[in-house]
Amino acid sequence: MNTQRHASGQKSLALQLILLLGVVSAFGDITYEGARSVSGPYLAFLGAGASVVGLVSGLGEFLGYALRLLAGYIADRTRAYWWVTFVGYGLLISIPLLALANRWELAALLLILERVGKAVRSPARDTILSHATQQTGRGWGFALHEALDQVGAIIGPLVFSAVFLLGGSYRQGFSLLWISVFLTLGALFVARMRVPSPERLEAPSMEKPQALPGTRGLPRVFWLYALFTFLSVAGFANFQIISYHLVTRKIVPAAQIPVFYAVAMGVDALMALVIGKAYDKVGLVALLLIPVATIPIPFLAFSSSYALAWAAVILWGIAMAVHETIMRAAIADITPLARRGTAYGIFNTAYGASWFVGSTLMGMLYERAGIYLALFVVLAEVLSLPVFLLVRKEIRPVNPARP
Repeated sequence: MNTQRHASGQKSLALQLILLLGVVSAFGDITYEGARSVSGPYLAFLGAGASVVGLVSGLGEFLGYALRLLAGYIADRTRAYWWVTFVGYGLLISIPLLALANRWELAALLLILERVGKAVRSPARDTILSHATQQTGRGWGFALHEALDQVGAIIGPLVFSAVFLLGGSYRQGFSLLWISVFLTLGALFVARMRVPSPERLEAPSMEKPQALPGTRGLPRVFWLYALFTFLSVAGFANFQIISYHLVTRKIVPAAQIPVFYAVAMGVDALMALVIGKAYDKVGLVALLLIPVATIPIPFLAFSSSYALAWAAVILWGIAMAVHETIMRAAIADITPLARRGTAYGIFNTAYGASWFVGSTLMGMLYERAGIYLALFVVLAEVLSLPVFLLVRKEIRPVNPARP
């Protein structure tokens, strides 16, 4: 009876931690997604040219992923996962400080600093989250977190829309985001006080994945999984190039693009819950939804049909839901506790590098002919399939009942 009561208490505590971290991410997304929705026009307002806007955006995204490798390593070495997470979220103060920027150079520095903060916090936060999700199911736990996260991603841009509709300015919009920053840090403090030692929520696995010599404790299956991630993400057309096509070819009015993006985020949030449950039942097989959803996107998005554009956006949201939930959840199932922060850092770096390489190639191919872009997507996704089969062959599930 005491054992059952303890197990029930642990599961309840894990669910509380997942929901609290979801609230933290939601408030954080209100802050930085709100800023990202207007960062280009704001830099232009301060006098920056198009090349500067592109450079700041690209550099910010690169640092936001590349630095996760170092952040994950530091988190594992220090075991100070909560403190590293606090530092990362603390850098969100750079966003409301944009209200004080009177030069584009300062604004650019603050925008890049926010991306650095995301790099710092992500591996540590995902490690904390991974401990709790063993109690609830990896897929379901990460799905709950992603669903709450996406609520913030929808609300953030709407904050600026409301400010502009009421006759406000960029500076007034950025100033409002002090509220979401303080709510983010407050919710994170509550989570830390509620569960100061999240690692106690995770029982050690009886089966250890085999590590390769020289990989410092990370198993062979992890490196294969990282390769699968790189290939499958490289073939995922980003929303920027899709929206560029839709607007320049006059398929969708520019004013409707934010609506398309909001719908994609909504689909992401809803599908995350479905996909998370599916992962807990069928395991890694659920990841096959990535190529299934990704391959049709360029054929739909780069057509001249308004209706097919909507279909592409819905598929884009479904694919993003897989990326942000079970693709992250699987890392916890295939890596040892002591190296999980490093594993998340490497995974995120591979993800970001793939996004950068794939997006660059797709942009170049699009300028030649849309069919070349579509063929590249098909090639990348098809190449990811044999790697996925190797992952399935290597893995030894934490839950023996799961295939």
